[in-house]
Amino acid sequence: MPALRDPVFKAIADPTRRKIIGLLAKSQCSVKELTAAFDMSQPAISQHLRELRNSKLVVAEKVGLEHRYRLTGAPLRDVFQWVSQYRTFFDPSGHAWTFQKGDKAHGR
Repeated sequence: MPALRDPVFKAIADPTRRKIIGLLAKSQCSVKELTAAFDMSQPAISQHLRELRNSKLVVAEKVGLEHRYRLTGAPLRDVFQWVSQYRTFFDPSGHAWTFQKGDKAHGR
């Protein structure tokens, strides 16, 4: 299956990287700012950022003395296309926007 070998799918498989993606979706951040949001070391965050850069989900820009990281959403297009083939399993009526976390009617 191509998705399993794709660097984007590998990058989003990790919960820490998904949280970094979420933070960068809101605004650009430095490594220091990202490290403050986690209970892990700066080198560990840098390793996650390296995976995200390798998958082209994140780019870095040098601003003064620090690198600012920002999300590049285009690679997520492949994820959305892959997930869309399973939409009928989680959204048979096409109303996914009505489901909320903790929705007891749908076993969540």
